[in-house]
Amino acid sequence: MDAADLGLPVDVPSTALFTDQYELTMLRAALKAGTAGRRSVFEVFTRRLPDGRRYGVVAGTGRVLDAVENFRFDAGVLRFLREHDIVDEETLDWLAQYRFSGDIWGYPEGEVYFPGSPIMRVEGTFGECVLLETVILSILNHDSAIAAAASRMSSAAGQRPLIEMGARRTHELAAVAAARSAYVGGFATTSDLAAGFRYNIPTVGTSAHAFTLLHDNERDAFRAQVDALGGDTTLLVDTYDVAEAVRTAVEVAGPELGAVRIDSGDLLLVAHRVRQQLDELGATDTKIVVTSDLDEYAIASLAAAPVDAYGVGTQLVTGSGHPTASMVYKLVARAESGEDGAPLVPVAKKSSGGKTSVGGRKWAARRLDADGYAEAEVVGTGPVPDALADRQLLVELVKGGEVVAREPLDAARDRHAAARANLPLSATQLSRGEPVIPTEYAHGGSGS
Repeated sequence: MDAADLGLPVDVPSTALFTDQYELTMLRAALKAGTAGRRSVFEVFTRRLPDGRRYGVVAGTGRVLDAVENFRFDAGVLRFLREHDIVDEETLDWLAQYRFSGDIWGYPEGEVYFPGSPIMRVEGTFGECVLLETVILSILNHDSAIAAAASRMSSAAGQRPLIEMGARRTHELAAVAAARSAYVGGFATTSDLAAGFRYNIPTVGTSAHAFTLLHDNERDAFRAQVDALGGDTTLLVDTYDVAEAVRTAVEVAGPELGAVRIDSGDLLLVAHRVRQQLDELGATDTKIVVTSDLDEYAIASLAAAPVDAYGVGTQLVTGSGHPTASMVYKLVARAESGEDGAPLVPVAKKSSGGKTSVGGRKWAARRLDADGYAEAEVVGTGPVPDALADRQLLVELVKGGEVVAREPLDAARDRHAAARANLPLSATQLSRGEPVIPTEYAHGGSGS
């Protein structure tokens, strides 16, 4: 059985109140006006990438599918809405029967995206689609921000593995989602057991400074850890004097010691010194793990250091300075009337301040250059050009209210590695720059 099917404590019984009140007041007004049943198309996109980022990473899709399935107004939720006079009885009756019955298309999880990419398209009646806005954005904005940071970090790390260890730096449930997104973005393991339990992500962990301080001396602490966990464990060597700790660690565990962890100081200098000392002591296969508030820039600066793995916490779970992907959920097309089969017409917001949107039900494709690398994100309405027919990005996720695209998390992780490798080399540069490929718009058709 998949861990995601076990029904774990990190889940909630209903996602229906993970929403803003105005979603329900819009529904109430639309029901009264007779427009709630109009066929509608909403799209998730971002107008711009965070400053300096070259690409975005789609993450959270699997969690969105779970949220849509669990979007149910049970008796307790309905009682809350009634007692607080949030909606009227007609709306409550409608909500009591709510089940999303529409279709959802989207970029598959792990795929990269760019400004204007239709990351997710939600189709159905206005009433059933508008209610999903907040929960979908909440998941995609958080998870995609974390995955983008993770992707930059894993790119900077090269072949060296990354450990996600940010649970103590964020909300306890956000930590589980962050670990999941980090895994999609290229991290190898997590310290968070709830994430391991919920999503079957490999977990790791040994000891903190408190364990060393508990004992009368460092030797006793190392001996206790090795006796319990074996010589292949990772010993933390910067509680007191690093050089003395490394010597003691090898004496206690032998030259087969698994790894040492450095959590403070000038990591570049200390790593070189520790590597030399380990080699001189015969522990040539002992790995060096570094932690200490790392981000992608710090990881890149250690590329020439004899480091074997990185542990990242705060900067990862906060999106390395960009904790949201700034995605929005906009109505882009709706039926001319409430009649069955009424054609769709494009709609779009027009306003100052850069908050405009492009109307019409969209497709997206990635055009490749002569060498097979991405050269443009093409977004359009109407017929898809023959040359791009086999390069379309959106896949069907929900059909007639039923999820049709669940997949193992490793599939999203592998997809991201392939998608990033298909971008121009400059995508992995950490210096500031524009999106690595442009977004081109191809207009045509009615949006239906």
